[in-house]
Amino acid sequence: MTPKRRASTLALIAALAVASCSSPVPPAASPSASQTVSAENAEDSNRVQRYGLTDDGGQLRLSEPETILEGIPAAGNHNGGRIAFGPDGKLHVGTGDAGQRELSQDLDSLAGKILRLNPDGSRPADNPFDGSFVYSYGHRNVQGLAWTADGTMYASEFGASTFDELNRIEPGGNYGWPEAEGDSGGAFLDPVAQWATSEASPSGIAIRGEDVFIANLRGRSIRRVNLTDPGKQQLYLAEENTRFRDVAVSPTGEIWVLTNNTDGRGDPGPDDDRLLRLDVDD
Repeated sequence: MTPKRRASTLALIAALAVASCSSPVPPAASPSASQTVSAENAEDSNRVQRYGLTDDGGQLRLSEPETILEGIPAAGNHNGGRIAFGPDGKLHVGTGDAGQRELSQDLDSLAGKILRLNPDGSRPADNPFDGSFVYSYGHRNVQGLAWTADGTMYASEFGASTFDELNRIEPGGNYGWPEAEGDSGGAFLDPVAQWATSEASPSGIAIRGEDVFIANLRGRSIRRVNLTDPGKQQLYLAEENTRFRDVAVSPTGEIWVLTNNTDGRGDPGPDDDRLLRLDVDD
């Protein structure tokens, strides 16, 4: 891919590996993965592609890509790009408004949404809007997706200049953008938690037990929010004074976090970027 314009989020946005696209509940990553799925940003639209992944004598190789979803509006930023398989085995794709805020409320547009599709790119019959990939709408720029053990989905989202959000996602839900940013007083589905944009810029999220861990870019910390009592929050690694892009729960329950200082917006040190292990109590 050779983009014709400079853009801060132009190129490969996200990727994940799965054991098989026919697996009922694909894992987020697997050393024996036979498929990878990626979200990519091209000049005029974003797309989701699937690759075969093979082990060639200890060297992993990708097949030619198969595009399974295209036509997602693109821009220099606000591209979303988080992709994740839910416990239902469906692929979920978070998209941004591509700088055209009115698209978030337009159910005919794939921008400003959380999309839900089968691993082969077809539309699930039980999506909330007939014949549509749209699962929820009214989003500005979805950054993180994660699920609790009972299958409840949560998403982190960049605000504009007022509030960043953590949302509990409901099928067919309208989260208010651009009519609302943060708590709308019940006019739309309101966030579980919100923060001033200078304190957060929440990126990837991961859930362990009753807590969600949020990687903060501008907030330069890992935030822990109790989902039973969202007012109960803790900050970790603020002393690192570094931007955090993603967080994951390891197979043994450890919290892994990824810094992000080499994307043109941070101040990279000699060891950046880094994968860190965070020690937290239950």
